[in-house]
Amino acid sequence: MEFEGTVYKIMPVTKGTSARGEWQRQDVVFEMQDGAYARKICVTFFNRPDDVARLKEGATYSVSVNIESREYNGRWYTDIRAWRLQPKQTEAPAAPMSDMPPLGETPTYSPTPATEVDDLPF
Repeated sequence: MEFEGTVYKIMPVTKGTSARGEWQRQDVVFEMQDGAYARKICVTFFNRPDDVARLKEGATYSVSVNIESREYNGRWYTDIRAWRLQPKQTEAPAAPMSDMPPLGETPTYSPTPATEVDDLPF
C-alpha cells in the first residue's frame, strides 16, 4: 500500500538485541488529508535509520508500507512498516511556450507634461 503524507512527528529511536543481533525501530507519525479531515498514521521504520534521518517535520513524502495484524493473548495488534520512502516532487514552474516571442523589457510610462500654467503674480 502507498500513501502520501506530511511528517507530523518523529518519535525517539528504540534499540534492542535479539537472537539475530541488534535492531532499532523508530515510529514516525504522518498526517494525511482525507477530504475535510486530517488523519494521522503511525508508521514504523525497522532497521532503517538512514530513511528516518532524511525526514523533516512538515515535509510531504510518498510512503510505501506493509500492513500486518497479529494475535497475542487473545488481542490483535496491527503493524504498519515502511519499506520505501520518496519525497514528494514539487511541480516545476511552467516553461514558456515555444511559439511565443520572448518578453522584452517592460515599457516605462512617462506621460508628456501638460502645459504649465503660471498662476503666480509678476
